[in-house]
Amino acid sequence: MPQITPNFLFESSAEEAALFYTRIFPNSRVNRVSRSDDGGPLSPGSVMAADFVLDGQDFTAINAGRKFAFSESVSFRVVCHGQKEVDHYWAALSEGGSEGRCGWLTDRFGVSWQVTPVEMGSFLGHPDPDKARRATSAMMQMSKMDLSALQAAIDDE
Repeated sequence: MPQITPNFLFESSAEEAALFYTRIFPNSRVNRVSRSDDGGPLSPGSVMAADFVLDGQDFTAINAGRKFAFSESVSFRVVCHGQKEVDHYWAALSEGGSEGRCGWLTDRFGVSWQVTPVEMGSFLGHPDPDKARRATSAMMQMSKMDLSALQAAIDDE
């Protein structure tokens, strides 16, 4: 199967973004930073691209020299195991960005992320429709996901 690598286009912060993301996720690293030479599209010595890995997933960040807008139509979902992980990724990724609703946030570069607990599918897809409805209603009131509040919504008779 061919490898699929998400690719970010930044105006000029590709290396900064790669370093930011690799500090947040375990087993992550910047593999390569490419710089422009005299014949390149950017000024000589400036960063053209950064190839990096976030916990086993390859990414590329490219400096395009002009601003492209990120939107919520594409986001990266971080599936967390426990509230401690939710809290960690939420705090780290939202630093300098903005918090949304239902586990969504936008980081300081404008990239959208969903920080959700692994239990999310079983809460929202609970076989008891009333419990699924209560879990969904509780989630709709949240910014950062709160596992205890979601579980309480499921347990509330």
